[in-house]
Amino acid sequence: MNFVEENCMMVLADMMGYIFSQVVMVAFMFFFNIWLGDLAVVVILIGLLFGKGMQKESLEDSHIKQEQSESLTESILDFTEGIGIIKTYNLLGEKSKELTDNFQKSCDKNIQFEENHSPWQRRMLIVFGLGSAAAIALTVFLHSQAQMATIFAVGFMLFVLDLFGPVKALYANSARLTVMNSCLNRIEEVFYEAELLDTGKDRIPHGGEEPEIQFSDVSFGYGEKEVLKNVSFSLEKNNMLALVGPSGGGKTTIANLLARFWDVKSGQVLIRGKDIREVPLSDLMNHISMVFQRVYLFQDTIYNNISMGRPDATEAEVIEAAKKARCYDFIMALPEGFNTVVGEGGETLSGGEKQRISIARCILKDAPIVILDEATASVDADNESYIQQAISELCKGKTLIVIAHRLNTIRSANSILVIANGVVSQQGDHDTLINQAGIYQTFITARENSRGWSQRN
Repeated sequence: MNFVEENCMMVLADMMGYIFSQVVMVAFMFFFNIWLGDLAVVVILIGLLFGKGMQKESLEDSHIKQEQSESLTESILDFTEGIGIIKTYNLLGEKSKELTDNFQKSCDKNIQFEENHSPWQRRMLIVFGLGSAAAIALTVFLHSQAQMATIFAVGFMLFVLDLFGPVKALYANSARLTVMNSCLNRIEEVFYEAELLDTGKDRIPHGGEEPEIQFSDVSFGYGEKEVLKNVSFSLEKNNMLALVGPSGGGKTTIANLLARFWDVKSGQVLIRGKDIREVPLSDLMNHISMVFQRVYLFQDTIYNNISMGRPDATEAEVIEAAKKARCYDFIMALPEGFNTVVGEGGETLSGGEKQRISIARCILKDAPIVILDEATASVDADNESYIQQAISELCKGKTLIVIAHRLNTIRSANSILVIANGVVSQQGDHDTLINQAGIYQTFITARENSRGWSQRN
């Protein structure tokens, strides 16, 4: 986008200027003599044939040049953002060499691009040079035959030196055009990605005898990689389901499918017996709140970051949500209270403070289903108790799916789902699973031993 923005209008304006200038010059040629005009047209047409070949070559190479440019940008960002880690582990020389090699690779790719491009430019320059020489020779011939006055012949021979200048300049800019074309192709790939269908007309029922949440033979994959295979489970209203298992097993994918961030490849995800694909996304989102470990706050006031949970909420309701989330006190201690603007992503707040604001947002939304990637797994002890209290307020009277990390959370779940390699490996409550040989028993035993070791040391 930056490349297109910086070059688009300038290149288009230059192109229009070159084309107009060339048309005017050819028109003058016809004014001097029709044979000279015909010669100019023939030379330009031959030059255009070479120009077409040059553009074809450039188009084939431009995406390679653009990919390397992106790779270099990523390498620079990776180096600068990770400079603390690089120095800590004494990797400055190694990482500097990687960055230097990336610069060298970019240099090589650009030189290769120009080397592939240059032969076509030389051929065009030869054609236009020969065309200019032919025009001068024809002028001399016409003058010798008394078909052109001396003053016109001298003037034309001065004029003809830059006769094909505009078309040469036009193709000199063709490299930028081809790279711009490559950039636009990448942008179009995003625009042409199939949108998630939002054609549902039904509404999620208010009650009934159906389970609050049900996965029925759900399979899903990212591209060719299958992540979930025939996963089935159900969760009754106001109950809590804990998802446990090894990293990469598919726990987060289950949460994302329930929120319909993606659609299942096969099977059904149902809320109160209604397939979530048959309801509008807006209705589905009104029934779900999500709290994850990585919290994102917008560069806006704290008040607006909380109120986006329910934009029509009153000020009193926003303040009450902040109190329930145990973040009212630290908000009021800020210079401008609720009107304090947080940095992008919430960078001016601590992790625990951001987490409590995100929970306040969910409390205000008051959705009946809460998806929770256990929020205390990566915060300090001072914030943990506050966040636990905030979560308790959030989960009152709610149906809860927790991606569980802590033993206390797992034990308090009504049902536990052990997800490994995309399948339901075990299912039941804590007392049932702890007495079965398998992943859960191994997982809990390892956690308890780890906790005991920490206490002894």
